[in-house]
Amino acid sequence: MRTFKLTIAYDGTAYAGWQVQPERDTVQSAMEKAVASITGQSARVTASGRTDAGVHALGQVVSFAVETDLTPEVLQRAINAETPSDIAVLDATEVAARFHPIRDALSKRYRYVIRDGAVPDVFDRQYCWHYRHGRLDERAMARAAEALLGKHDFSSFESSGAPRETSVRTVFDISIRRSNVQQSRAGQGRAGGGDRIVLEIEADGFLYNMVRAIVGTLVEVGRGVQNETWPAEALQKTDRRAAGPTAPPQGLFLVEVDY
Repeated sequence: MRTFKLTIAYDGTAYAGWQVQPERDTVQSAMEKAVASITGQSARVTASGRTDAGVHALGQVVSFAVETDLTPEVLQRAINAETPSDIAVLDATEVAARFHPIRDALSKRYRYVIRDGAVPDVFDRQYCWHYRHGRLDERAMARAAEALLGKHDFSSFESSGAPRETSVRTVFDISIRRSNVQQSRAGQGRAGGGDRIVLEIEADGFLYNMVRAIVGTLVEVGRGVQNETWPAEALQKTDRRAAGPTAPPQGLFLVEVDY
């Protein structure tokens, strides 16, 4: 039995999330179907974390074990030939049997994209949150986000439905910046067409909907209905009701997992 570690990217638009669900298309089911087709074996493909419906990945890490003589390079090409065009294996390596994509992860990095321009971009609608209620103050959002750095109980930013042993996580980095040029699907840079705010956050782990709850909270600051100290106050209350709404899924990308 050999264990393989894959780095994969996927567009989550057409999927009901990562995890296998009865009678629904998921990324995990597509990957397991491809592996079974190539190797003739039923193998569980385990990811570093489950992404929700509509959430994307630029660098998800998965692993599985099978009996095969195929090299990682051949396996990579074979899986890419079997999976839908919205899933791609970027890298494949053989690893020790003890490797586990969840337990061995040291940190994960997510990106969330908000578009706050007045005119929607029909080609970008599945890859950002189009905030339609005015321009956000990204500088105020960035200042407010600083309180989330470090080790804290993030219960205020955790949705129910996926209980964990602890809600304590350590945020290593969080940044918020505005991009005024959008790269279109045709590769044409359009000045002023972006009006994008890009949040990136890296931590040793994330709770269920934690990034989207943080984004929803910071947007309340960015639109001026809450002050810059509010996220810190919500954090201290360790109560989901104390923080802002959960941002929609389509703006969220799993960027990378570090081991």
